[in-house]
Amino acid sequence: MTGPRQLDLLARETAHLAPGASEESALGRRVFTEGRGAVLTDLDGNQYIDLAAGTLTQSLGHCHPEVVAALTEQAARLWNVHDFSTAGRAELCDLLARLLPEQLDTYGFFSTGAEVVEAALRAVQAVAEPGRNRIGALRHGFHGKTQGARMLVHWDIGNQAHAGNSILGYSPYCYRCPLDLEHPSCGVRCATLVRKHIAEKPNVSALVFEPVLGAAGVIVPPPGYWEQIGDACRDNGVLLVADEVLTGGGRTGTFLAGEQFGLEPDLVALSKGMASGFPFAVLAGRSDVLRHPDAARAGSTASTYANNPLGIAAARATLEVVARDTLIDNVRSLGELLGERLAELHARFDVLGDVRGLGLLHGLEFVRSRETREPAPDIARAVYLTALDLGLRTSIGGHIIRLAPPFTIDRALLDEGVTLLGRAVERVTEATR
Repeated sequence: MTGPRQLDLLARETAHLAPGASEESALGRRVFTEGRGAVLTDLDGNQYIDLAAGTLTQSLGHCHPEVVAALTEQAARLWNVHDFSTAGRAELCDLLARLLPEQLDTYGFFSTGAEVVEAALRAVQAVAEPGRNRIGALRHGFHGKTQGARMLVHWDIGNQAHAGNSILGYSPYCYRCPLDLEHPSCGVRCATLVRKHIAEKPNVSALVFEPVLGAAGVIVPPPGYWEQIGDACRDNGVLLVADEVLTGGGRTGTFLAGEQFGLEPDLVALSKGMASGFPFAVLAGRSDVLRHPDAARAGSTASTYANNPLGIAAARATLEVVARDTLIDNVRSLGELLGERLAELHARFDVLGDVRGLGLLHGLEFVRSRETREPAPDIARAVYLTALDLGLRTSIGGHIIRLAPPFTIDRALLDEGVTLLGRAVERVTEATR
């Protein structure tokens, strides 16, 4: 339970803090004061295994000593000189060139996921041929809260519509197939329709997509989905813009999630785990796109906090550790353990309608019954809160709980975290019988 010191501080905040916090924060009502590795400590001294890794950001866990040292050293030297070159930027470029697919050899640096998505949209609009004035995206996708990012997925607020020039295609949500089909007998019909309505349309300039849809609940595509769409886009001159803000940097077991589906994107947006949760983002792209005269006009990759040396230092330190310690291999190994343990929970509890994931990114979908598949957000909330009280932090959104442990978590602690999650599900299901 939330202790007295935390309750006092939260009450003081309420008088001034604007509402609209994340669901997990509003429900959890915790005040965290320290993080070390995969463990968090709150203001009252309680500890939690953090299987959400910050905001699915802490690839190396909290306060990794090499990232702390890099930030501390840089903070004592220089913070912001707009987008002038600084000592570490060339080295970061060289490092990215080693980690990313060969065709992604040109980079722009930004501060947030939404900002880098907007930069990708500007690049697409700059290089689009006359007549290619539409952009494709996927239902259930999430690309940020700025207007351009909202426009992609037709996310309206209040009475303001922001559909813009975006065309929506079917995402590969097999558990809740909008076409009422079953895989594999469906022949991946959702991909066929994306190809028909987006990839093969002469007025579409790009398809902006998450290879694995994160905010929607870790929707992992079935075999053949991206292969079919990717080939069609390439054959028809439609740029592939991969939003790997969440998945990029090794989260799914390859540096880019798209590598597992044979995707060769023209542009990739990366952020979250690239700098251990420090504000930092990268737009990686093909040279012929990002160096195109219309995409490379003065100021096109500049903003107040873009290219700041603190973010570059955090990113360099993070990615150097990921590469040196072969942590992506660790992600695959730990991901197998996580998948096995979650499969056990799925077999035990009928309220778990579906469990899915890739590497160290998994989603648990809570339902009232497996027959109706009716979403059960109240059960998910109860499990989330019970897990917190047991000393486990996860990430909740609606009827789905996501897990994204640090790449550095040890097997025993990961196993303990899943055990606590199982105990939370058990307590909630027993209480609702």
